[in-house]
Amino acid sequence: MQDNKVQGFETFDHGADIGIRGYGKNLEQAFLNGAKALFSYMYGSMPQVQNNLEVKEITFELEESDLTSLFIRFLNTLIAESDINSLAFYNFSIKIEGSKLRCKTLGYPINRRVGGVEVKGATYCEAKVEQKNGIWIAQCVIDV
Repeated sequence: MQDNKVQGFETFDHGADIGIRGYGKNLEQAFLNGAKALFSYMYGSMPQVQNNLEVKEITFELEESDLTSLFIRFLNTLIAESDINSLAFYNFSIKIEGSKLRCKTLGYPINRRVGGVEVKGATYCEAKVEQKNGIWIAQCVIDV
């Protein structure tokens, strides 16, 4: 298990796949840290912008009937946008109001064939979004 709890996220072993978990003082922070866990697993650490690369902004809005479904769809949208646009996302701005999520993320171009772990998608396996002792937790298993 990669322990980055100090950074607000961690990964956990789950058979042939891997679990990701984001922590936060609020819901947005837990989702954001879940995204950081995803991209840190995909790239071995959180991607950092490189000065000589052009940064691209991606924005999207989502709506789901519950927070767990919203978290899964959020991660799957990030995976799809990263793949479609060949971008490594490194900066996220998230706003959640009720069942709606708005996200703005920054990424820089990457060559998918160089390094990293291919993630197929976020799954409902062990998925949950909950608040415990004043801390929000957003987690799921990603299919690799």
